[in-house]
Amino acid sequence: MMRTIKLEHIRNLAAAGLGALMLAACTKGFESINTDPYGLSEEDLKADFRLIGEPFRQIQTNIYAVSPGWVMQVQQNLQGDIWSGYMGVPGPFGNGGNNNSTYNLIDGWNEVMWGCAYGSYAPAPNVAVMPVASTINRLAGEEFKDFKAWMLILKVLVMHRVSDVYGPIVYTKYGKPNPDKSVDYDSQKDAYYAFFEDLNTAIGTLTPLANSPLKPFERFDLVYDGTYKSWLRFANSLRLRLAIRIAKADPAKAKTEGEAALAHPAGLLELPADDAAVDISPTPNPYNTYTNSYNDIRMGAPMESLLTGYNDPRISKYFVPATAVPGGVYKGVRTGIALPDKIYADYSKLADMPGRMQLMTAAEVWFLKAEAALRGWAGAGNAKDNYEKGVQTSFAQRGAGDATAYLANGTSNAAPYTDTKNADNNVPAGNPYLSTITIRWEEGDAFERKLERIITQKWIAMFPDGQEAWSEFRRTGYPKLFPVVVNNSGGKIPTATFIRRVNFSQTEYATNPKGVEKAVTLLGGPDTGGTRLWWDKP
Repeated sequence: MMRTIKLEHIRNLAAAGLGALMLAACTKGFESINTDPYGLSEEDLKADFRLIGEPFRQIQTNIYAVSPGWVMQVQQNLQGDIWSGYMGVPGPFGNGGNNNSTYNLIDGWNEVMWGCAYGSYAPAPNVAVMPVASTINRLAGEEFKDFKAWMLILKVLVMHRVSDVYGPIVYTKYGKPNPDKSVDYDSQKDAYYAFFEDLNTAIGTLTPLANSPLKPFERFDLVYDGTYKSWLRFANSLRLRLAIRIAKADPAKAKTEGEAALAHPAGLLELPADDAAVDISPTPNPYNTYTNSYNDIRMGAPMESLLTGYNDPRISKYFVPATAVPGGVYKGVRTGIALPDKIYADYSKLADMPGRMQLMTAAEVWFLKAEAALRGWAGAGNAKDNYEKGVQTSFAQRGAGDATAYLANGTSNAAPYTDTKNADNNVPAGNPYLSTITIRWEEGDAFERKLERIITQKWIAMFPDGQEAWSEFRRTGYPKLFPVVVNNSGGKIPTATFIRRVNFSQTEYATNPKGVEKAVTLLGGPDTGGTRLWWDKP
């Protein structure tokens, strides 16, 4: 029962207004990183880049706060991972099953992502992603423009994810309190515009360095070993991701930013070797911990439905057969069901994952290009070619063999879902929530049918990043997912429209009440999980 105790501890901390203490786990080691044990001066540390380089480890390891493992569990796993349909909980978990999985949002869980980004507004200590980025910005000056560019890319990567959970965030106003000590939020639109501005600055700085053999980042870079060109391609790809994200909300801005990314001479991520992932070794991959030693997470029901329906060979790369059913059958748990006990523990566990945490893959970028082409953006190429390249690249990334026959399949679609323990959770053939999209590209299909095909394969390829998959589901409605059966939101989150966001941090309500009050007006609706974000258009 260790897990329940820890999660209960989170709730108690939030209720007591002490969330910042718990959130310090997201910033473990920051002060020691920035304290030189050998008495070297700041100038000595600048000489080998340590003063400015070491804080980057803090940012990279807090994109997913992997140590201790339970932090990421409430930062992402019990949010995007289950709401995206990727995974499900096999038992009642915290609060007797009356929790995030059934839309009763637990404040102590849901403020962890916020805390890993900000820490607290107290003047000391400087902890978490935004304070660390602020420290790097101060140290960089004119001398370390390349480090500042790297920081901007990482900051945008982290903070777009935070905005995609909450909506309005503190970004351009960070570190700029009002006379009354409150801190203002940016609307999500303003935050996204600032993301693009920061990426444009970073790309402009790194472009002349693209072919430089120098690697001043190398000792501190847990993703690309300090290679300028790799970070430049990643920045272009991230710019394209964010452009696509706002395509329905702000088509003109999306097109401008997307076409700039597509036209950049350094290019985008193209091959599995280009994939961005944080090396967390020797820390164990937390997903292995959640599914094995914690015994808290299993395959999601929509994953079972689509992967078995498509006879997709990636299923064995993502999951292991269930022990509940003989014969190598894969079984997933539906999110938002009655869970009297941990009765689904014998459903499919996650397959063993390596010691790297995925940030973005080349496969995702090909699907971004496919949608850009579908929308008629210059430089995007052909939608069919990009779509097929996305599937092929995903197969190559996973070691799943050749995708030619798979891509030629024009008949298979999602399989009906059967819950072997409770028929009330079944999703039979003909159910409107069961996808009918096939694999083979059909040039004569309407725009929405093509978009559904792209996003469904993109969803499969992005596993296990449920945060990004949940965002894409909210933006497009694809792939079709199964609604919760048990909705404990008290009417705040309509079952048919699914959860759209997470309410603002209770720590913010305690420490920055005027800022939150203004943020709710920027949100354009009540501070509940049923309010759509700016880019989330029906």
